[in-house]
Amino acid sequence: MVVRVVRLGSPRIDGEGTRIGTVRRPPRGVPKSEFASQNWYDVWFPSLAPSVDTMKLGQQAGTPAEWAAFIKKYRAEMATPENSHAIELLATLSHHTDFSVGCYCADEAHCHRSVLRALLLEKGAAVA
Repeated sequence: MVVRVVRLGSPRIDGEGTRIGTVRRPPRGVPKSEFASQNWYDVWFPSLAPSVDTMKLGQQAGTPAEWAAFIKKYRAEMATPENSHAIELLATLSHHTDFSVGCYCADEAHCHRSVLRALLLEKGAAVA
């Protein structure tokens, strides 16, 4: 049993399980009834997405220092009790069932999901 960190909208792999969208906004132009069938996500969990201001900071980050500022701000948001508990819950579930979490960004290294992967690992998640 593991959690996978994926790009939303990409083809699903065998055994991926439930796909959780950790994004601030649903995909544009896609009817809600088609989110799962088009490989976006099965469940929307915006609580684990960066706030709008933090998301903009990450999207505009062009230097390592700017990216580090994004990471610091996103980690602070995820350190709130509500978000920390959610990450801990996902980490625990990763030992009992297969599922995935993801975002739309093409490059995981320049996306909040890279930080979310690290946070899950820090909470003891089984990450593929």
